[in-house]
Amino acid sequence: MVKRKTESKPKRKSSTFSLSGIFKISNERTDFVLGIVLILLAVYVGLAMFSFFTTGKADQSILEDLRPGEWLNTGKEFSNYCGSLGAILAYTLITLNFGFAAFAIPVFILLAGAKLTRAYKVNLWKTFFYLAIIMVWCSVAFAKFLTPLTGSLTFNPGGNHGLFCVQNIENMIGPPGLTALLFIVALAFLTYLSAETVSFVRKAINPVKYITSKVKFTIANNGSRTVPADKDEEVEVETRQENGQANDDEGLKDEENGLPTVVDLTDGTMGLGGDKPFGGAHSHKEQQANGDPSAQLKVEIPQGEETASGRELTAAEVLSTPINPLEPFLSYKYPTLNLLKAYDNDSKPYVDMTELKANNDRIIKVLRDFGVEIREIKATVGPTITLYEITPAEGVRINKIRNLEDDIALSLAALGIRIIAPIPGKGTIGIEVPNNKPNIVSMESILNSKKFQETKMDLPLALGKTITNEVFMVDLAKIPHLLVAGATGQGKSVGLNAVITSLLYKKHPNELKLVLIDPKKVEFSIYSPIVNHFLAKVPEEDDEPIITDVTKVVRTLNSLCKLMDTRYDLLKAAGARNIKEYNEKFVNHKLNLTKGHEYMPYIVVIIDEFGDLIMTAGKEIELPIARIAQLARAVGIHMVIATQRPTTSIITGNIKANFPGRMAFKVSAMIDSRTILDRPGANQLIGRGDMLFLNGNEPVRVQCAFVDTPEVERINRFIADQPGPVEPMELPEPNTEEGGIGGGTADMNSLDPYFEEAARAIVISQQGSTSMVQRRFSIGYNRAGRLMDQLEVAGVVGIAQGSKPREVLITDENTLNALLAKLRGAG
Repeated sequence: MVKRKTESKPKRKSSTFSLSGIFKISNERTDFVLGIVLILLAVYVGLAMFSFFTTGKADQSILEDLRPGEWLNTGKEFSNYCGSLGAILAYTLITLNFGFAAFAIPVFILLAGAKLTRAYKVNLWKTFFYLAIIMVWCSVAFAKFLTPLTGSLTFNPGGNHGLFCVQNIENMIGPPGLTALLFIVALAFLTYLSAETVSFVRKAINPVKYITSKVKFTIANNGSRTVPADKDEEVEVETRQENGQANDDEGLKDEENGLPTVVDLTDGTMGLGGDKPFGGAHSHKEQQANGDPSAQLKVEIPQGEETASGRELTAAEVLSTPINPLEPFLSYKYPTLNLLKAYDNDSKPYVDMTELKANNDRIIKVLRDFGVEIREIKATVGPTITLYEITPAEGVRINKIRNLEDDIALSLAALGIRIIAPIPGKGTIGIEVPNNKPNIVSMESILNSKKFQETKMDLPLALGKTITNEVFMVDLAKIPHLLVAGATGQGKSVGLNAVITSLLYKKHPNELKLVLIDPKKVEFSIYSPIVNHFLAKVPEEDDEPIITDVTKVVRTLNSLCKLMDTRYDLLKAAGARNIKEYNEKFVNHKLNLTKGHEYMPYIVVIIDEFGDLIMTAGKEIELPIARIAQLARAVGIHMVIATQRPTTSIITGNIKANFPGRMAFKVSAMIDSRTILDRPGANQLIGRGDMLFLNGNEPVRVQCAFVDTPEVERINRFIADQPGPVEPMELPEPNTEEGGIGGGTADMNSLDPYFEEAARAIVISQQGSTSMVQRRFSIGYNRAGRLMDQLEVAGVVGIAQGSKPREVLITDENTLNALLAKLRGAG
């Protein structure tokens, strides 16, 4: 036993790295001290190497021609954080030897120090072997692949060692051979480290086999033995047999006789009429012996539908099912993208490098001629505009560049030069220059974008693309009103068509109604096919839903004011703050429908040539518009007004205060731009859909999407062919000065055909509600209102009390019959 112990001690000592094995000193404290020294040395070398990245340029000239005694750094010539010694070490390891891979050396020294302190158990010989291979391989690989990417460095990424290896190896086997050699060495090293490398490479070479091998195909039957058709596939066979051994024997006999194996997936207990099982081993053999051709017959017995539990739906379950606001037009289909025209190269702008370089040189030259130095210039190419972002040198005043706008435009010989000084959110100055070859931004490319398709906005407006070629969208429900202005022929009408098209592609006829006011009579006439689906109007005989008569605009706007007041009454009764909360309560059965509650669609009022209306009607137009703009946001009524004369007499302060959203196309004078945007900029646009959009912060330059008349016609024809409302939505008749509906009188000489039935229904139910009459007889709100006026004049119901039901004045049916007979006699 003693002899065995003495033999084991040398083996244990020889495998330990310590000073006792080198200097024959068996002192643990000495090992610990030396370990700490090595750790500090590793940290020192690492700091010197990191500092070399920033100070290498300053120390390079000294290190390349080091004179005797200069390493003492008496004159503080070295800039390295670790002094002259650190600079020499870093220069030797990084520049002269292995480049970035030289960091493996301080890592090894650190691990050796940790081993000596006995804080960690490290196999230093194996670690030395691994790190040496990694360092040499990385040195060559960095010199090969990173050299073209790091031109600003004072040293080669792989060091002189890597550069020497790359040059000599490529001379012998060429660049492809060097790449293959690096790959082979890396693969061999990883294979030596882990056997998983082999399986990983196999999976990468044949991923299909790896994926299919994970799929298990299971066949389960009762009594028949199955064999997989393909032996390469993994098949699990599950059998349920009562006499397992007998069936196995029969299956073996079948195989010996050479009979084909049929995979039968039917239930073995099902028979065709007898007691013998169908599809079992015995029946199969007997059918083959008798030569019956029905032996190959496969019978599938369909299973019946699952029976219901037989219980009846309760009222609570019915009320828990949300109301679908799209009813009864559930089969309505939204317009498709093939109705729009796609242009060539409208997904990405045309990049002309010659033009970009020429503009870049001219801008730099002009700025330098006026004493403005810049550090960096970057170009962002958009559909029609290129943005040159300039980073000025320190000490350059922004106003100095802003004042050179005309000089830059003169040098570039281009119109529409606009300077943004500074760009919001960036420390740069922007110069917007029009492209020589502008791209058309099609409506198809905007609506086909993921941003529009997946938007959750209530009223999404897809307007165009920004300079960065991103789709620009806003939510009209949050703006909540939009002012559009621009000179004639600059894209204002196309912008309105883009607004309407965006809404038509996203909203259902039950969710959106439009009120179109067109004093020019030709801009919105193209939307006449969809008047029943999407338009709303004040009921008048032989009147077009698209309002073209200026004298009837006031009546429509007053009707919208009355609708706004009615909706606010309903919101108050429902305890909702806005239309979204109200509709959510309506859908979830939280509102009493007998009190006049109904689903509220959004209403968007679009007015073209607002200036002509102001000149014709003046205050009569401005006051209801201002009232709607101030109050109607919460009840889902939004306005878009457009004008080509952006003067202060048309766009008054009251209008501007209530229309935070502004779309400014090109105008002729700076004063017009200040009227629209409260700042210059619109006078520097280039036209043809180039616009500035302002909503609170800085204006955004957008190229408006182009939608042509034939595209709008195709969209309207498509919508007209879809199931939808048979007549436009009727707006309430506006209040006149007398305060009644339609003047407060009703024509008793032409009673409504439903007059008597409505009177009997109200007397029997003792509820004088307009919405009840509307639902009972399936008529519009305005007709029901006129019917209630006639009943009021006849003395059946009392006067209107806001959103509350009217008082029923007749309490019994006999009194009603007498009243009706009197009315017939009078007629």
